[in-house]
Amino acid sequence: MMHLYSPSSLLFATLAWGCIRDHAFHRPRSLVKRQSTPLVPLTTDEAILANSFDNNTLNDWNYYYTHGAHLAGTNRTMAQWTADRWSENGFQARLDEYQTFLNYPVSHSLSLTYPNGSVFKASLEEAVLAEDETTSYPNRIPTFNGYSFTGNATAEYVYVGRGQVADFEALVSLNVPLEGKIALAKYGGPFRGLKVKNAALYKMIGCVLFTDPGDDGNITVANGYAAYPDGPARNPTSVQRGSVQFLSTYPGDPTTPGYPSKQDSPRADISSVVPSIPSLPISYVEAIPLLRALDGFGTPGSQVNRTNWVGALNVSYSTGPAPGAMLSMSNVMRDAITPIWDAVGIINGTTQDEVLVLGNHRDAWIVGGAADPNSGSAIMVELSKAFGKLLATGWKPRRTIVLCSWDAEEYGLVGSTEWVEEHINWLTESTIAYLNIDVGVSGKSPGISSTPEIRTIATNIMKKVLWPTMPNETLYDAWFAESDGEVGTLGSGSDYTSFLHNGISSIDMGADQGVDDPVYHYHSSNYDSYHWMSTYGDPGYQYHKAMGQYLSLLAYHLATDEVIPYDLPAYTIALQSYYDELLATINSTSKTLDTSELAAAISQFATSANEVMALMDQAVSTNDAALKTVVNHKFRDFQRGFTSAGGLPDREFFKHVVNAPGIDTGYAPTTFPGITEAVEAGNFELAAEWVGRTSLGIRRAADILKT
Repeated sequence: MMHLYSPSSLLFATLAWGCIRDHAFHRPRSLVKRQSTPLVPLTTDEAILANSFDNNTLNDWNYYYTHGAHLAGTNRTMAQWTADRWSENGFQARLDEYQTFLNYPVSHSLSLTYPNGSVFKASLEEAVLAEDETTSYPNRIPTFNGYSFTGNATAEYVYVGRGQVADFEALVSLNVPLEGKIALAKYGGPFRGLKVKNAALYKMIGCVLFTDPGDDGNITVANGYAAYPDGPARNPTSVQRGSVQFLSTYPGDPTTPGYPSKQDSPRADISSVVPSIPSLPISYVEAIPLLRALDGFGTPGSQVNRTNWVGALNVSYSTGPAPGAMLSMSNVMRDAITPIWDAVGIINGTTQDEVLVLGNHRDAWIVGGAADPNSGSAIMVELSKAFGKLLATGWKPRRTIVLCSWDAEEYGLVGSTEWVEEHINWLTESTIAYLNIDVGVSGKSPGISSTPEIRTIATNIMKKVLWPTMPNETLYDAWFAESDGEVGTLGSGSDYTSFLHNGISSIDMGADQGVDDPVYHYHSSNYDSYHWMSTYGDPGYQYHKAMGQYLSLLAYHLATDEVIPYDLPAYTIALQSYYDELLATINSTSKTLDTSELAAAISQFATSANEVMALMDQAVSTNDAALKTVVNHKFRDFQRGFTSAGGLPDREFFKHVVNAPGIDTGYAPTTFPGITEAVEAGNFELAAEWVGRTSLGIRRAADILKT
């Protein structure tokens, strides 16, 4: 999400940016040469949009969303409220309902029995804080994992690091017994559902997940910062909830893969995409006794030699198991086929076969969700107000603008996936792009990830927005300092996923927690709250305002410019860089793979990209409306070619041959995934097949662009 912004921007591996996305801390700003980018003047229309954003009303919208429970399938009132605000601002708004499979917590427990017979019983709760009113709400949501398995487990346990396949392979090489044990896994790295999946693959019978303060950057209690609410460091009792669906297999309602969830929809078996063992999330303060009981048993963490195996707690992070130290866990869930609601708002454009979609999800695991997702939700309401003011001047967009407030994103991108599945024909015939803002603000470090053709317009628009960090600093300055000028590649973890894998250009954006920002309590029931946001995350809602202005101006140009402002040669550059990475992966093995067909396809794409940009220049210079339409339709459609070669092996949902979430990451992108993952698995026959399929997809994209 995250999908990671860019390799050069990584200093730490951490929790998640966006909903189901890994995020990364960015380089300290002092280490990067500062940019000096003059603020680009705004046009009259742009000024109306930008000046319509008000810190106080952004505060009001965030307050509304963070003072009522809005777990997926329980938030129709908020969905209707959102649609009503959009209607007030000139959008034709409605609710789209789906009947989806979800599950909800009934009861849970976790206890550790020591060899001497004494017992530690985890509370599995977050502390109530007098300073933060929503922490004591009677309807606050218990700690649990969505789509988790109902079951009990009692056994010795093993610390498995971040729960990647490579972590389990390291444990096997160290002769650590896994079968019949319970896994204790640290957040970070792969999506949490894949940690549980991997534990089951190694015949473990349960999985306990905890957050480690070693992933919190510089702002920790160990570094002298007070814990929330007294300071910016992590509250020790915070717990990260989340879905444990196997996101890299397919997102959406697991009972309706590939088709929308309606009342009479046939329901498929879900065993391939949800866990078969129970799991529980816990806080680091309740993980300490479990980790400490393993000290001196198995292999010490310092000798395991795995990335981010050792965290920041005062324990050895030994593998265990500790003879006679028994974990007992219980997780009971209630399954339901239940309605969810997507709010949809539309402004019709003058060109009916070109559509721009903007989206943010509304559901949260918690009463609060001030950052995830309600910073984005507040921005979307304010954006509708800004476009409403522009509509009042008589302006009308060239392309239809669709706003979407998704439900059930947290369970596995359910609301957006079902909506795309229902409207797939219209979307693939008309949609030029999907713009996603999930966690709009959780810190001061802006970042974007996108398909390459959007990168130029996306970064140019940054130069029109002031960033609150320093006087006269633009969003572009702040972004460049954090990213070194690199736009991230899309993996998965938020609602752009279904659009991207149906061949629709996409971008994902947000302002993230940096190494020196207050700790963002991701998916914490009590502490991703309005009080945290207004005290530490974004006092005064200045960053909300800037991110909203940015999204609005980007949407304005994509919806209004006579020629869609895409940079096709930028896609050629990206394809070549991905090709170089693929060659490095192949060269790291002892085998060879003929990739000449792929190189030729990239060369063909480069030729077509240059041709269509020349055609665009001709259309603009001659002001030829018919020629502009030809160019626009090529820009709109070329991504469809990348999805024309069929889905990836054993995960047909993911159809984009250029990038997809890694099969063992769930968030972070793998480029040329059909080839790369086959090479990494040592299956060079499959890799050769996917050289052909990937080349076919790239050639088809090139053919769409060909003039």
